[in-house]
Amino acid sequence: MGDPKQVNINSGGTAANTYDAIVVGSGISGGWAAKELCEKGLKTLVLERGRNVVHIKDYTTSTMHPWEFPNRLELTEQDREENPVQCQAYDEGSKQFYVKDKEHPYIQSDPFYWIRGYQLGGRSLVWGRQTYRLSDLDFEANAKDGHGVDWPIRYKDIAPWYDYVEQFVGISGQAAGLAHLPDSVFLPPMEMNCVETHFREESKKHFPDRPVIHGRVANLTRGWNGRGPCQFRNLCDRGCPFSGYFSSNAATLPVAAATGNLTIQPHAIVYQVIYDERTKKASGVRVIDELTKKTTDYFAKIIFLNASTIATASILLQSTSNRFPNGMGNDSDQIGRNLMDHHMGSGATGAYMGFKDQYYSGRRPTGIYIPRFRNLDEKTKRADFLRGYGYQADGERREWKDTMLAGDDFGADYKKSLATPGPWSIWMGAWGECLPNPDNRITLEQDKKDSWGLPLVNVHFKFGDNEKAMRKDAQQAAAEMLQAAGFENVQPFDYHTTAGSAVHEMGTARMGQDPKTSVLNAHNQIHEVKNVFVTDGSCMTSSACQNPSLTYMALTARACSFAVEELKKGNL
Repeated sequence: MGDPKQVNINSGGTAANTYDAIVVGSGISGGWAAKELCEKGLKTLVLERGRNVVHIKDYTTSTMHPWEFPNRLELTEQDREENPVQCQAYDEGSKQFYVKDKEHPYIQSDPFYWIRGYQLGGRSLVWGRQTYRLSDLDFEANAKDGHGVDWPIRYKDIAPWYDYVEQFVGISGQAAGLAHLPDSVFLPPMEMNCVETHFREESKKHFPDRPVIHGRVANLTRGWNGRGPCQFRNLCDRGCPFSGYFSSNAATLPVAAATGNLTIQPHAIVYQVIYDERTKKASGVRVIDELTKKTTDYFAKIIFLNASTIATASILLQSTSNRFPNGMGNDSDQIGRNLMDHHMGSGATGAYMGFKDQYYSGRRPTGIYIPRFRNLDEKTKRADFLRGYGYQADGERREWKDTMLAGDDFGADYKKSLATPGPWSIWMGAWGECLPNPDNRITLEQDKKDSWGLPLVNVHFKFGDNEKAMRKDAQQAAAEMLQAAGFENVQPFDYHTTAGSAVHEMGTARMGQDPKTSVLNAHNQIHEVKNVFVTDGSCMTSSACQNPSLTYMALTARACSFAVEELKKGNL
């Protein structure tokens, strides 16, 4: 996307700062809100708290080789000292798309990695791109086992919107016909290599209830809507000059801009939604300029909050008024509560001694996936935990031991040995569901402020016994699958990853049927303020175990359609 049109912050008067719609945040869900609202004819202002990032031009490391980086892509001691949280997610090639921890502090009452990217496009520039639908197994889970509140929607409500966004995004994968993991609208899959195919076939024999399928990913296996295809470089988190994967910058924002209805304001820190006591609606948002620290109000008929889960909850908690002394829409005391993140980093690895005459070309940005197979029905019900997990896995040929560290040789033969591939191996890691828990939450520390005078976020989060039991099972189940498929040196693992590591935080402004126990209704509207919509991860009522971004996109497109129709009817 080229240089965006910008609002003159020093403009005089309300009229100059008034739009049909305001979208807070430009990441995956914010980009979708901008596209949908602009295409439907609304003059839309997108407020991004970070810098502008111009598509392709600002992907400054995207074509660099490892030896062109001063530290050969490795983290430095300075990285670890100055960015102890963000450096968990970046390397030298992608660090420019992450905040600096010292400039953006927060409080961890419990260890929690809050990974952030403050720039146009947000974390859509660096996301993992795994895309899976939720099913009624997920939408009905809370009602069936009593954890959290019931979702106000079911799969039939969102299924056509999954279709809609997938036809634009471009999802590579293959139909599997699983009721609990519905198929998407697919581009051709990224083919499995020989060891993955072997693992799939052996798993069919020994574990027919654990299908091994292609990883479903928002990377384009052919040109799609003027983008791509993916070049199989697997350097996605540096920004893709080929538009080979889905991001706001490559896909939704250019479409929004092409309508002539889009205005983008970077360096705009939204900290409050303004409530009009007379109309009982939101009238706009209050913004601090990141650079000048000047405060400006912007006004609109509808407002979409897409700042990301923790940031959106923070904005709502700061949006106090006579009507909402504890934060806009917080009559239920649920804003900030029920924070969830998938637990990850448990599974197993194994080596396979066959296929020594085979290799692969390119670096696919995905591998294989083993969908959830626990607690699907009475037959698969577990006594030790509720719900389940899925494995993301990949097979590759590499040295089983790091010869660069372990070897003491030198010369041409040593160099040749380093370039000679070792045995095939498979790594299987589980991503597991996190139960909603009202004690897992964010709060605001009013006596501790950031550089813009805003209260610091305090994160309170612990995985419970259910998640811990699931992790043990994930290790055992992965190991038995690999052993049954003939793998050797099978090693279960648990990396004991810190919460937040999956970067799938969600749930702080959940959807629900009852305003007494939820923040949003079935259309992602705040129950008490109908012209404010929340469609980022905040809205999630449960986490399922699937990567959630595809669901954010579908919910956003659905909510935008509803919002515009309501606007036309005069209901907003």
